[in-house]
Amino acid sequence: MTHEPNDHLTLTVDKFHFAFPKGLQYSEAGLWVRREGNMVRIGLSDFAQQRNGDIAFANLAPAGTALDPGDEVASIETVKVDVSLPSPVKGTIVQINPALQQMPELINQDPYGRGWVAIVQVAGSEQDAGMLLGAEAYLELARQQAEAELQS
Repeated sequence: MTHEPNDHLTLTVDKFHFAFPKGLQYSEAGLWVRREGNMVRIGLSDFAQQRNGDIAFANLAPAGTALDPGDEVASIETVKVDVSLPSPVKGTIVQINPALQQMPELINQDPYGRGWVAIVQVAGSEQDAGMLLGAEAYLELARQQAEAELQS
């Protein structure tokens, strides 16, 4: 996905560079959410995908799966870790990204575009959206986490 220079925030920590599109919302677990009518498209943020390393496998919950916030929408396996991705919203998965079955590395290559994970029909209230962070708040959380990792 192409972004204009002013439509995203960037963070540099040590030698790492992270991008945060302003038009998205983010969960504390590192997932991004893009509203598309009464549905949302969900993916792994640039920061989260870089933090976890090269993705070897993506295991996605099937279409039709009902989700509450915190339920696993997907899991990823990298050379470093296995990570459960908790849904940031309440709803039902209507579509998963079929390309990730054959090419999970799309999450690393294009996290805000071709590397999306799922589309969810939202069933929750706007209260669920209140649990999501704007780009500025998520950038600050990412900065704190990245700096803490450099210290350890």
